[in-house]
Amino acid sequence: MTQALAPDDIIRRHADLTEGGRAPLLVIEPLAELLAANRLGDGNASEIAVTPIGDGHSNVTLAISSAGREVILRRPPRGPLPPTAHDVLREARLLRALKGSRVRVPRVLLTCEDPSIIGAPFYLMERMPGEVITAAIPGPLDGPRERARIAGELIDALVELHAVDWMAAGLEGFGKPTGYLERQLRRFTGLWEHNRTRELPVVEQVGAWLADNLPQSPAATIVHGDYRLGNTLFASHAPARLAAILDWEMATIGDPLADLGYLMMFWVQADDPPLGMFDLQGITRLPGFPTRAEMIARYEERSGRSMRSLTWYLTLALWKAVVFMEGNYKRAVAGTTDDPYLKSFGDGVVQLAERALEVSTRGA
Repeated sequence: MTQALAPDDIIRRHADLTEGGRAPLLVIEPLAELLAANRLGDGNASEIAVTPIGDGHSNVTLAISSAGREVILRRPPRGPLPPTAHDVLREARLLRALKGSRVRVPRVLLTCEDPSIIGAPFYLMERMPGEVITAAIPGPLDGPRERARIAGELIDALVELHAVDWMAAGLEGFGKPTGYLERQLRRFTGLWEHNRTRELPVVEQVGAWLADNLPQSPAATIVHGDYRLGNTLFASHAPARLAAILDWEMATIGDPLADLGYLMMFWVQADDPPLGMFDLQGITRLPGFPTRAEMIARYEERSGRSMRSLTWYLTLALWKAVVFMEGNYKRAVAGTTDDPYLKSFGDGVVQLAERALEVSTRGA
């Protein structure tokens, strides 16, 4: 699903902002000048076309067409935002560091720290051909053999990411290599206090279970933080090939099994019960897609890491999703977003918290 642009999302010049109106997502004329100065456009603001990409629930992604060339712009959403969240320039730094590795990433073309251009920091990256697979699979890939390849590519690309020597890639200081899980618990406990709109004891109960059952982490790697099928780009033709990993805003240095637990949170299989609003990746029920156990086994074989504590990591992923969803729901209640999907999160947060509790006590 792609989020439609609202009438006040794009203005031509800063002077067009109405008094008391929302801050725009894009200001065309200063952007056109910047594109021209960096040979990414011809400076003609009237010829720029803007198309939103993705669901728009987090960092904003826009396709910008100018002078026959299309690039992708990433910027934060409108505020108010939690501290340290939605740092797109940090995301751009990581993409640049990974470009010389085996990790499949788009090329960063430009970064802009100056909020006077469009109202927020942003960066531009190349537009890569391919398909983001969410509710449907491209025809050439929609068969049991190619579905199996899609799943294999998804695991193999994650193994490649976790194999990167992040110090050699110039990412010293990008994250702390020790204490990742402890920091996750502290950070998301704090975010819950910031985000919550009501009392939900089950959230604290799951958080306490996570703290009491903390596993020992393997050696630290780059962690994507939001690794799932919908955040990857696949070539449109067979054989299935993962062309790029997208949406790196949550990336850091930490425990690689957090990525696998998160991926498994979304991975449904044919014998799973209906998940309602959380069935965001129901296509993996189709014949050819492996089970969670098979996906985990492939990662274990190719990475050499033990899967003994994966239930803990899956519970962590669910608990973090609860905290994020409550934050988005808070934005919707406060009127800082007009996204109707976020307004439906009220009951969904409760259901997901109960799912996290169930997994912590009974397993996946």
